[in-house]
Amino acid sequence: MKINGTPYRSLWWNAEQDVLEIIDQRWLPHDFRVIPVQSMQDFADAIYEMRVRGAPLIGATAAYGMARAMAEDPSDANMDAAWTFLEKTRPTAINLRWALDRCRTALRPLAEADRAGAALTLAHEIADEDVEINRQIGLNGLALIKEIAAKKPAGEPVRLLTHCNAGWLATVDWGTATSPMYHAHDAGIPLHVWVDETRPRNQGALTSWELGSHGVDHTYITDNAGGHLMQHGMVDMVITGTDRTTRRGDVCNKIGTYLKALAAHDNGVPFYVALPSPTVDWSVSDGVAEIPIEERDAREVTHIQGVTDAGGIGLVQVTPDGTPGGNPAFDVTPNRLVTGLITERGVCDASEEGLAGLFPELARAAG
Repeated sequence: MKINGTPYRSLWWNAEQDVLEIIDQRWLPHDFRVIPVQSMQDFADAIYEMRVRGAPLIGATAAYGMARAMAEDPSDANMDAAWTFLEKTRPTAINLRWALDRCRTALRPLAEADRAGAALTLAHEIADEDVEINRQIGLNGLALIKEIAAKKPAGEPVRLLTHCNAGWLATVDWGTATSPMYHAHDAGIPLHVWVDETRPRNQGALTSWELGSHGVDHTYITDNAGGHLMQHGMVDMVITGTDRTTRRGDVCNKIGTYLKALAAHDNGVPFYVALPSPTVDWSVSDGVAEIPIEERDAREVTHIQGVTDAGGIGLVQVTPDGTPGGNPAFDVTPNRLVTGLITERGVCDASEEGLAGLFPELARAAG
């Protein structure tokens, strides 16, 4: 996508410097900063500290991390050590382990002398694949938006609601939940997007920054406003992303997604989840019981980052001294609350049969 008219991906390889460069998302939407990621510790910090965030982007970053590890030491021992070092950074998003497994499986049979080059080539492939997958998700989601638009009076916008940032900043490009929005906007369909703030890290501000940069009409709302809007007929469809989806269609996404699904269900609002196939964990059936939920630093709850009156970016404490903060980063929405899953191969029911119908080879491989 573009920033001030210049095309960007959320990460890219600087061949001249032989280094990965990323948009440091900790500073957005107030400051645009690009930083290099060089050492293995840099890669781990980039993922854990959410300099990069979003399941697809975490996976792509991890692939480049494996490439860095192989450039430093292509031995089996170092490959396994790098896998373990990076895998523990974020336990919930399945794309991290998916990318690491894919790299190790591809590199293990190769001679050590060939591993560094092959690992970098594979990282490029994973990044490019993510772009195309998300583009296709957008086209499939566009069909749903067109159906809603066709039933509206001329000029009346399709009103979408999204939670967290499942935009191009959370992927290599296009985004998952936002890709249908960008395709609809580019097709001339009037849109209005309700953007949840998504406490505690306020990733909705990233979505607002993205949509504003692309010219998509939107409003930033508190997390608790969505149900009210649905009650009053002001939401036509909810679209979110997901960090892990079970084989039966339960979706694990940013904390608060479950509440949006409940409100949508109660008010008859379609609730769709946009996901690339690497986000499906075919080994898991019951999302509530089986998906590990990351517990993050309490300071993300007790403090909030923003622009100060002096013009700088700083943290402000919002809780009384001594009050502890609880910070589960994700929740699970059961498949019964999900209208459908928007994938690169089409839209399906949130069920084992629906996913297996679109991805039979993956379902078979998982047993």
